[in-house]
Amino acid sequence: MPLEEQAWRIRAMQDRLRRYDARTWAMRFLERLDDAVRLSEDLTSKRLSDAHRKEIRQAYRKAARRLLLFDYDGTLVSLSVQRETALPDDRVMGILKGLVSDSTNHVVLVSGRPRRDLEPWFGELPLTLIAEHGAWVRDRGDREWRSTLPLEEGWKVRVRPVMERFLDQVPGSSLEEKDFSIAWHYRAADVESGTLAAKDLVDILTTLTANFDLQVLPGNKVVEIRRGGVNKGTHFATHLAREPWDFILAAGDDWTDEALFAALPPSAFSIRVGITASSARLNVESVAAILDLLESLVTATR
Repeated sequence: MPLEEQAWRIRAMQDRLRRYDARTWAMRFLERLDDAVRLSEDLTSKRLSDAHRKEIRQAYRKAARRLLLFDYDGTLVSLSVQRETALPDDRVMGILKGLVSDSTNHVVLVSGRPRRDLEPWFGELPLTLIAEHGAWVRDRGDREWRSTLPLEEGWKVRVRPVMERFLDQVPGSSLEEKDFSIAWHYRAADVESGTLAAKDLVDILTTLTANFDLQVLPGNKVVEIRRGGVNKGTHFATHLAREPWDFILAAGDDWTDEALFAALPPSAFSIRVGITASSARLNVESVAAILDLLESLVTATR
């Protein structure tokens, strides 16, 4: 390294040390501690309580037109190391059948899953299916899927080799290619190495695609890159929001669902699975808590 650059770097470090002394460090530490306490208090107040459940059931019973929007993985079924084993069980199917049997309900599944997964599981139910985070839509009562984006795969040639290198770096990880995206999953990998590699992959993909209309989505044990232009809230904002709903309930488990929560009106009941910061009105700890709530709605009008 040239002496001039060495001197510049040393001066920069010295300046930082003068500004960031022990007193400053202590103040920043206490500020972060206060932030953590406030976040904890906020999350405690947002936990789904018995009072919240009663409020939701009462609003549901009174409503003449209801909209119910659910994510799939991590919301209706627990996350699984093997994606192909995360099938809807009898309880989930019973809840969905009970909800769609009520003519006042419009049920929408908003998932990152591809069409090839959602179609065989839910294709016979009268509900709206949204696949690949909003890129594909199959409206209730329709047998055909329609894409909300032009199908263009040229970008995959640039991105796929980069993501494939991480398969070798992180044993147990896997790639999933969809029509509009490629996802790198590391749920079956070592937690520490997978988490570190995910951060590296996000940085690399973000830099690599800076000039392209692509989105890098770090999710729950997954990093996905997909075409930009739509998200989980797009179909609600462009189609469903114009209808006069008396009751709206939405549930999801990761930050891709935040786009849906943000698109909803303030009167909607939005629930994030997992005790974490969210724009959703409420949090629950587990998939079981969501299923319990939905079962109570199925029986609420009987």
